[in-house]
Amino acid sequence: MFEHLSPEIHLTFAGIAGLLLLANAILFLRKRSAPDRDDTELVLRVRTWWIIVVSFAAVLAVSTTTAIVFFGFVSFLALKEFLSLIPTRRADHRVLFWAYLAIPLQYIWVGTVWFGMFIIFIPVYMFIWLPTRMVLIGETKGFLRAIGTVQWGLMTTVFSLSHAAMLLMIRPGESARVMAVGADDGAVASGGAALLVLLVLLTQFNDVAQFCWGKTIGKKKVVPKVSPGKTVGGLIGGVASTVALAACVGPWLTYLDLPRSLLAGLIIGVAGFAGDISISALKRDLGVKDSGSTLPGHGGVLDRVDSLTYTAPLFFHFIYYCYG
Repeated sequence: MFEHLSPEIHLTFAGIAGLLLLANAILFLRKRSAPDRDDTELVLRVRTWWIIVVSFAAVLAVSTTTAIVFFGFVSFLALKEFLSLIPTRRADHRVLFWAYLAIPLQYIWVGTVWFGMFIIFIPVYMFIWLPTRMVLIGETKGFLRAIGTVQWGLMTTVFSLSHAAMLLMIRPGESARVMAVGADDGAVASGGAALLVLLVLLTQFNDVAQFCWGKTIGKKKVVPKVSPGKTVGGLIGGVASTVALAACVGPWLTYLDLPRSLLAGLIIGVAGFAGDISISALKRDLGVKDSGSTLPGHGGVLDRVDSLTYTAPLFFHFIYYCYG
């Protein structure tokens, strides 16, 4: 069950489990020292992190296909949350059927490694078909707003996130621009899973690091009207921390060399910030704090994968350019 994953991936998950155990211990000691302190949200947040990490590790351990189906389900939940937030017309419901149908099709292209279709299916075919279907219904009032929101949601929650799953199918090419480091048969076999683990690890670490640095040294706000908690100090500190972690983990966990690991950390650090504030802008526009309540302590699925919607496609194309 775990044979197809490298020892480095096992150790990475063991390290994450150790950090979560440490968080549980700290919360326990905080409660003992101050019984009246309300740590409910923190407890819920750590508990949900356990569920996320165990689920992620389990689907990776079962098989690549299981992991792809898992990401397809995450896309479904994220799109469902998004569509439940935005106002839709009665006439849009028949169009939404096609938007949902795009999810299994997009992940079939991933599972079959049909890269040509994977890369154009939603940006080209669905981009053309959805407005055509909407027009055929005959309702033109609010057309631009309706089709714009559906297209944005599909691109963000399905097309972007599917790039994370597509990392599982990447194999270093013989004519790649960059030679894969230590790419023996074992490294190649688990290389996609290692890249996916690195992407998710750095993306989530970047969120936490930007928050912690913002609380510590953050003063000047970056986009106060969108996300008042985001500061210049938090952004710089978070990106620098993510780059440092990428330099330490990347060459050990994956076949990326040190320069590529540093670049990957920089891409994920900056893109994660952009994805975070984009979803924040969406929620502010709609007047909601969280996109849902699926993940106690975190909000909805879209709240948890907001940064990943930007980091996944950029990291994938960076890897594909260098090693594909």
